[in-house]
Amino acid sequence: MSAVHFFETDLTWKEGKIGELSSPVLDTKITCATPPEFPNGVPNIWSPEHLYAAAINSCYMATFLAIAENSRVLFDSFDCNTKIKLEMVDGKYLITEAEVSPVIVLNNSEKDKDRALRVVEKSKLHCLVTNSMKTKVEVNPIIK
Repeated sequence: MSAVHFFETDLTWKEGKIGELSSPVLDTKITCATPPEFPNGVPNIWSPEHLYAAAINSCYMATFLAIAENSRVLFDSFDCNTKIKLEMVDGKYLITEAEVSPVIVLNNSEKDKDRALRVVEKSKLHCLVTNSMKTKVEVNPIIK
């Protein structure tokens, strides 16, 4: 596998505070907008802030799945909630914190619990999205 990869997205403004994200290599388009917390923001549409949290969430999952497979940790389910904190810092908005809360249900809960916790920590260390941002990231797993 090459050490360098490129990923491309396009955005087309539709109207008001609404745009549409696409990629030349993907079939699905995502409508996005300024969130309602800002002037003239639009409710019930993906915002850049939601996409930021989703990037963390999906990358953490992909990293967890790869490390769990390599570590032979068997699980029945993986769900993850990610919350980000947007706040004003020195006169500009920054996403300063992200809380990643995976819930992992193991096949053999007692046998693999310690190994699963190690996979959770390794996933935090190797998640390329969180490694690429200056947001403080906290991972709070629940392993069942």
